[in-house]
Amino acid sequence: MEQGTILLSHGSGGRMSHDLIREVFFRHFDNPVLSRGTDAALLEGWEGPLAFTTDAYVVSPLFFPGGDIGRLAVSGTVNDLAVAGARPLALSASFILEEGLSLEELERVVRSMAATAREAGVRIVTGDTKVVDHGSCDRIFITTSGIGRLEERHRSISLGSEVRPGDKVVVSGWLGDHGVAVLAARENLSVAGAVVSDVSPLNRMIADVLDQGVRVRFMRDPTRGGVATLLNELARMTSLGILLEEEALPVREEVKNICEVFGYDPLYLANEGKVVMVVPAAEAGRALSVLQEHPAGAAAAIIGTITDDHPGRVVMQTAIGGRRIVEMLAGEQLPRIC
Repeated sequence: MEQGTILLSHGSGGRMSHDLIREVFFRHFDNPVLSRGTDAALLEGWEGPLAFTTDAYVVSPLFFPGGDIGRLAVSGTVNDLAVAGARPLALSASFILEEGLSLEELERVVRSMAATAREAGVRIVTGDTKVVDHGSCDRIFITTSGIGRLEERHRSISLGSEVRPGDKVVVSGWLGDHGVAVLAARENLSVAGAVVSDVSPLNRMIADVLDQGVRVRFMRDPTRGGVATLLNELARMTSLGILLEEEALPVREEVKNICEVFGYDPLYLANEGKVVMVVPAAEAGRALSVLQEHPAGAAAAIIGTITDDHPGRVVMQTAIGGRRIVEMLAGEQLPRIC
C-alpha cells in the first residue's frame, strides 16, 4: 500500500476504507474465512463447550523491547483462552485508529499480529476498523476476542474449585519483565539493560502440560496486578491460604534493580508471557519438566504452597526468616501497560 497517514476518510466505509482493509488487513491476516468479507465469520465443525474471551489493548508506547501492541493483542487473548484449559481456535480484531497515524506503523503492527497468530496456530477471522479525529485516541487501540474448544475435564481450571491444601503454586518464568520493558521504553531507561517483554502466546506450552496428564487445578496469567493480585484472587475464591517463598521467586537482577530505584515490587508488575498453575504436590516436578522444555518456561519454578492456614490470605516467607502479608494491588503501579 502507498505509504502515508491515516485519514478520516479511511473510516468512511467508502473506497479508501475498502482499500485499507484489503491492502493491509486482508493481505496480512489472509485466510479463507476472513477473505469472504462477510459481516460475520462462518465457523463450522466445532463441537462441545467453547470458551470465549475479549480484551482491549491501549499500551503506551506502541513498540517496546520484545514486543508491540499487535503481538500483545494476539498473545493476550490466546493466553486468556489457554489458561482456562481451552484450545484457541479463532480471533477477531477491531482497530480504532487516530487520524495522522502513519500507514507504515499500522502495517508494522498488523504484520506483528499476523506473525503471532501463526506462532499460536490461530486465525484472525473477522474484525472492524474505525478512524477518529486526531487527539481522540493515542494512535492505535485494539480489541481482540477469541473462542476456543474446552474439554469437559478442564472445565474447573478457571474456577479453582479443585484446589486443595498441599497443592503447589508454579510460575512459568521470570516475573516483571513486561512491566520493566514498557517502563524502560516509556522513560528511555538504559539502566534496564537487556530486559525485554515476555509477551508471547503460551497455548502450545500449556497444551503440552495438559496433554502430559498433569492435573492442573487452577491456571491464570498474571497480567495487570501481577502475581500478587492473581494469588489474592485465588485465595478469596477458594477460602484457602497461600504461602509464598521469597527466595523461590524468579526475578532478574535487572528487574530487581529497576524496582528498587522506582519503588516497585516485582510481584505486582505485569507479565504478558507467564502462567501461574496450581498442581498437586506429587505432580509439581513433572509440570516443571514440561514447562522447562519450552523457551517461555525455561525459568519455571515452584514458588508456594496452598494451605488451610490464614484462609483468604497470601503470606510471604521472607528470605530473612520472617513472614509478611501480601495484599492485592491498590491503585496502579504503571498505567497503560497493556
